[in-house]
Amino acid sequence: MNIAFVGVGRMGANMARRLKGKGFHVTAVYDAHRPAATTLAQELGSFASQSLGEVTAAAEVIVTVVSDDAAMREIFASPDDNLLVKAQGRLFINCATISPEVHLEVEGLAQKVGAQTLEACMASSITQAREGSLYLMCGGEKSAFDRAEPILQALGSKIRYIGKSGQAAKVKALVNMVMNINTAGLAEGLGLGDALGLDLTMLREVFSETGAGSRVLQTDGEDMQNRDHACFFSAAHAAKDSGIALHLAELVGLKLPLARATKSQYDRMIFEDLGGLDKSGVAELTFKGRHPSSS
Repeated sequence: MNIAFVGVGRMGANMARRLKGKGFHVTAVYDAHRPAATTLAQELGSFASQSLGEVTAAAEVIVTVVSDDAAMREIFASPDDNLLVKAQGRLFINCATISPEVHLEVEGLAQKVGAQTLEACMASSITQAREGSLYLMCGGEKSAFDRAEPILQALGSKIRYIGKSGQAAKVKALVNMVMNINTAGLAEGLGLGDALGLDLTMLREVFSETGAGSRVLQTDGEDMQNRDHACFFSAAHAAKDSGIALHLAELVGLKLPLARATKSQYDRMIFEDLGGLDKSGVAELTFKGRHPSSS
């Protein structure tokens, strides 16, 4: 089958590279930032589409990896150019972390033109995208999941079908909400340890052997200590995703004080011009003397 990609930032580009390397036909790529699409198309020997309509014409399966709800609505519902023009029979695998409501909107729009959608939410980072070891949570019609499964198996080491459209997006929002809380909590623990004069390597080892241990400690603890915040998952995305979870909480009448406090930290990073740092960069706000607002 011919596959196209819409959104070829670091995640999308590495997913496209992975599929190409596994023998799939990546026929077209598109990005709002044209140079990114042109460069990747040259690398993969595919076509850099100038319009969304060209993407749909070039492939049976289109993988989308865009930034947020607004971008998702733009590629599927823009009156001037969108992916659903002559899209009958197409399958759209949508990998962005967006609100469940928008996944449902897109599914409805696609069904009207005879196309299918599948949400394939990713709980992994850039390295895993290139290696094909993504953790994928999928939602949508089971027939869409079955159709997409060969592609998903090439992209991920763990593929989980959650249920109907919107359900996987809910799970992904909760995954990121808890991850963000853990990240902010770890930053406070290490920041306080540093202020108390404790050896942070020792402290991280103790954390790992006790109830303070977590996956975030494994991935972000050393980076927080060494101020290495090369971006794998940005603070800006952390703020967005915690916001999705808080919106879901409001819909069911729940108050989530830890999630709200965590989002305020990531919002503060954006305000302080730190939103482009990795989420581990929240430590810059908690370690004494690292940032003007942390002193």
